[in-house]
Amino acid sequence: MMKQIQGFSKLSKQDKIEWLATHFFQNADLAKQTLMQYWNSNQQLQQLHDEFTENTISNLYIPFGVAPNFLIDGQFYSLPMAIEESSVVAAASNAAKFWQSRGGFKTEIIGTEKVGQIHFTFNGQADFLFSQFNSLKQSLIETANEVSANMIKRGGGLTTIDLIDKTDALENYYQIHACFETLDAMGANYINSCLEAMAKLWENELNAALANSTHKLEVVMSILSNYVPNCLVKAQVSCPVSALAKDQDKAKQYAQKFVQAVQIAQVEPYRAVTHNKGIMNGIDALVLATGNDFRAVEAGVHAYASRTGTYRSLSDARIENDEFIFEMTLPLALGTVGGLTKLHPLVKLALEMLGNPNAQELMRIAAVCGLAQNFAALNSLTTTGIQKGHMKMHLMNILNQFQATEEEKTTIAKMYENKTISHTQVVETLNAMRDAAN
Repeated sequence: MMKQIQGFSKLSKQDKIEWLATHFFQNADLAKQTLMQYWNSNQQLQQLHDEFTENTISNLYIPFGVAPNFLIDGQFYSLPMAIEESSVVAAASNAAKFWQSRGGFKTEIIGTEKVGQIHFTFNGQADFLFSQFNSLKQSLIETANEVSANMIKRGGGLTTIDLIDKTDALENYYQIHACFETLDAMGANYINSCLEAMAKLWENELNAALANSTHKLEVVMSILSNYVPNCLVKAQVSCPVSALAKDQDKAKQYAQKFVQAVQIAQVEPYRAVTHNKGIMNGIDALVLATGNDFRAVEAGVHAYASRTGTYRSLSDARIENDEFIFEMTLPLALGTVGGLTKLHPLVKLALEMLGNPNAQELMRIAAVCGLAQNFAALNSLTTTGIQKGHMKMHLMNILNQFQATEEEKTTIAKMYENKTISHTQVVETLNAMRDAAN
C-alpha cells in the first residue's frame, strides 16, 4: 500500500485524516474518531488553533495547572504551568510554600541583550575585510535602524556590531556579530529582518569593491542565535541554616547534604543533565503556558550550562556564616508581546494571571519557577528519595491506564497512602481486587 502522497497540504483537514486513517492505522474508524474528538466544539477557536501550524489534524492537550503562593521580590504570584509530567506542579507549589515563610524568592536582571549573526565566507586578505567593515559600519547600523524604527522609539534596537575572524575554526569563515535590545518582544523576527538587510548591503558593497579581483565574499546565512549569554536573570533563596528544620542538628545535616548534592551536579555531567532537566521542568512549563518558545529556551540554557567546556549544574548552593544560600543564574530570552501572546486565549489568561508582566518580569518569574523545581527535587533526593512523591502523583496515571473505576481508585489510593508505590504492585493490587469481586 502506497504511503506517499502529493499535495497533502492542499487537502482539507477531513481529507488529511481520511488518508492517514486509511494508510497508517489498523482501526481506521477508531483513529478518525480519536482525532476528531479532540477538535474544539467552538469552530472559530478551532480555526485559530489550526492556523498556528501546518497540516493540523487535531489538538494534543497538555494540562494547564497553577502553582500558587510564590513570594517573588515581595509580591505574591500564582504561576501558570502547562505540563503533563506528574508531580511537577505539586513540587513547585511545595517549594513556594516552604520559602514563603523564609523570605521568599529574590531575583535580579543581569542583562537583556540578544544576539544575531551574519555568517559569510571570504577568500581574500583579512586586513582588507576589516578595513571595509570599518568604512561600512555606520551604513550597516543605519540599515538596521531603518528596520528598527518602531523598536528604537520604544528604547530598543541594534546596540553593537563586530566583525569576527573565525578562519582558525573554518577556512574562509567570518561573521558579523550583532547585539540587540528587543524590550518586551522575544525579537526573533525583528533580529532576522535587521540581519538580512545588513547582509544584503554588506555583500553588495564588498563584491562591488572586489569587482576587479579574484576574491569574493558570499553570505551563507543571517540568523539570530538562541544562545544569549548576556540575557541573564538570577534567582535566589536564603535563610539561616537553623530555619531549615526545627531540630538544629537535622537542619545542619540537611543543609550540608543539599550543598553536596549540588556540588555533585557541578562536577559530574551525567548528574548535571538530570539536575538541569528538573530545573527546566518548571521553566518549560511556565514558558509554554505564556506562549514562549521553550525549544529556544532549552537550547540556550543547555549551551550556557556548557560554557566552561564541561556541562554542569545551573544552580549553586553554599553555606556562608551559617546562612543557607541556593541560587541560579541562566539565560532566558522571553517575550510578552508578539507570537502567541495575543493570539492564544489561554496564553492571554496566563499572562493576565501574572499581572501582565513585561519581558524582564517574566524572566524573573520563570527563573524562580526553575529554582523552585530544583529545590523540590533536591529536597526529595536528599531526604525521602525521589520515587515516593513521584510515584504517589503517578498513581492515578497507572490506574487510568488500566481503566480503574472511581471506587477502585479511591480504595487503592487509600491502601497506598503511606506506602512506596510501584507500577507492578499497583497493577497486582487492582487485579486482585477485580478477581475478588468476580
